[in-house]
Amino acid sequence: MNKKNIYLLTQAAMIAALYVVLTFIANAFGLANYSVQVRFSEALTILPFFTPAAIPGLFIGCLISNILTGCAIPDIIFGSLATLIAAFGTWKLRGIGNVFLSPLPPILANTIIVPFVLRYAYGIRPLWLSFLTVGAGEIISCGILGLLLAFTLNKYRSQIFRESF
Repeated sequence: MNKKNIYLLTQAAMIAALYVVLTFIANAFGLANYSVQVRFSEALTILPFFTPAAIPGLFIGCLISNILTGCAIPDIIFGSLATLIAAFGTWKLRGIGNVFLSPLPPILANTIIVPFVLRYAYGIRPLWLSFLTVGAGEIISCGILGLLLAFTLNKYRSQIFRESF
């Protein structure tokens, strides 16, 4: 394994671990249990804008978080897949070079997928209300917190996300 692969694997593992820790913090404060769910870990979904290692890191972090917090099987599967789709979408948008667009894929993927998970895994009704509340939570988590993180990371991009080895 070359230095770059080790570096990316380490980044992915750190992102996954951070996602899990931030999910537990949000749960401890009761922020992920109400109609508008704010997961601090969702702010990390902007990371594929900076590194492709964030794609598996976010997926594995979400998968582990959903398992450890006792989510229903459909939530574990489809919630994690929503995060994977969102991470891939953010990575694809990096070519545009506009950090403002980085929260759009996670906001859209989760706002579209998660309400169906809530409906069929947990029986939460009405579906239209879930679209609104999940969307609001994603705007807070990804749109506000994620962009704050992105602007901070962008200042130190060359130091944190090395491209040469």
